[in-house]
Amino acid sequence: MTDILDLSVLEAHNAKVAGELSPQEHVEAWFAAAASDELNAYLWRNDRGAGAAAIEVEQDWNAPIAVKDIFCTEGVQTTAGSRILEGYRPPYTATAVQQLIAAGLPILGKTNMDEFAMGSSNENSAYGPVLNPWDRERVPGGSSGGSAAVVAGGLAPWAIGTDTGGSIRQPAAFCGIVGLKPTYGAISRYGMIAFASSLDQCGPLTRTVSDAALLLAMLQGRDPLDSTSVGIEGGVSLPDREDLSGLRFGVPAELARDSVDAGVREVFERTLQKIEELGGEIAEVSLPNAEHGISAYYVIAPAEASSNLARYDGVRYGMRAGGEGDLIEMYETTRSEGFGPEVKRRIMLGTYALSSGYYEAYYGQAQKVRTRIAQDFDGAFAEVDFVVTPTAPSVAFKLGEKSDDPLAMYLNDFFTVPMSLAGIPAISIPAGLAAPEGGGPQLPVGFQIAAPAFAEQRLLDAAYALEQGIGFEARPGGGSGG
Repeated sequence: MTDILDLSVLEAHNAKVAGELSPQEHVEAWFAAAASDELNAYLWRNDRGAGAAAIEVEQDWNAPIAVKDIFCTEGVQTTAGSRILEGYRPPYTATAVQQLIAAGLPILGKTNMDEFAMGSSNENSAYGPVLNPWDRERVPGGSSGGSAAVVAGGLAPWAIGTDTGGSIRQPAAFCGIVGLKPTYGAISRYGMIAFASSLDQCGPLTRTVSDAALLLAMLQGRDPLDSTSVGIEGGVSLPDREDLSGLRFGVPAELARDSVDAGVREVFERTLQKIEELGGEIAEVSLPNAEHGISAYYVIAPAEASSNLARYDGVRYGMRAGGEGDLIEMYETTRSEGFGPEVKRRIMLGTYALSSGYYEAYYGQAQKVRTRIAQDFDGAFAEVDFVVTPTAPSVAFKLGEKSDDPLAMYLNDFFTVPMSLAGIPAISIPAGLAAPEGGGPQLPVGFQIAAPAFAEQRLLDAAYALEQGIGFEARPGGGSGG
């Protein structure tokens, strides 16, 4: 039989049903793999007995899972990648994680991330950057870079992350795996440490579209502890579509193809051809306000972060800086020492945007742009079934390459932010390999498909058919594919 670590979760399940693989053997193999992490992808690993977990679990889907360190886990350190929460052990567990445990999934560990999910490279983690398993001199993407790296690097069969402006889809693209941002409200946010509450959403990072569907089925649902959660009506089932006949895919004229690297553009154009070969139709659609998405996002998200992160003051939980000064000095010292530079930058931007005299000029205008972007998508979906773009403008870039240029870093989310602002689902699937501008190793390229709100099943079906048509089989360290 194929090596256990090469099996998708669905393939492993089928092997168990056939009597070719025992649940305990499967779990033990993944716990051993996680222990070999050399990517700095795990901030905490579960070493409390993989064998016991396998024996106790009788459910079919007992493949272990990695959890982004932004989800509260009772009694286990939860840092959100920040020094200000170092040593914090929550008294409760996030609903999403509770649902995974209830489904029989042992927790492998907590994965590294950009501090408070603020970043596109995982270099903003207070605990050091995660390394891309395809090239350890490059970033894995962010902020869910740890979750993407463990799946791509063979350190976990699947993982969950969070996506605020692209933080599942972009690292999935950089690491050559599948990343799905569900519709806002599809999954409970209770116990997920907040960055921007009107944008944050939990989602799966997996090797295949089928595994993403399995994980979404476990995660989705209404939660009385989160008033914004509504679940997905009818749930989600395994995708089985074999072609794309009768489906129309819209390419936004405003998200210009010349704004991406040549190698990414080539893979994107080739994927459009594959859609047509599978019976789909390519059409041009208009999203006239999408190009303003980055500007609107970097007002709205920092504004909400400014409010959400006010709770980290050294009083109730997390670190408290020493000193003999007054209360205000303690606040200032704690936040100065506890937050990293990017978090401080966004808090200051957000506080300014919300300040008296500037609120309407910045935050109010950004919200109007957000509404226009959502309306643009509504108009596009009246003409086509899906909207498609590259997931990111480039392949994974080198560590430190964009650290000193915040704007260049923010533009990594150019293609993913509009969907987040509109609250609609979008998936990134690996479509091929390309060399970076200027030369270098062949690296994964992601293809993004977006659908109307709560159309996850249709999205998964189309992504599955395209995934099978592309046949991407490349893995870090060898293999061709794409």
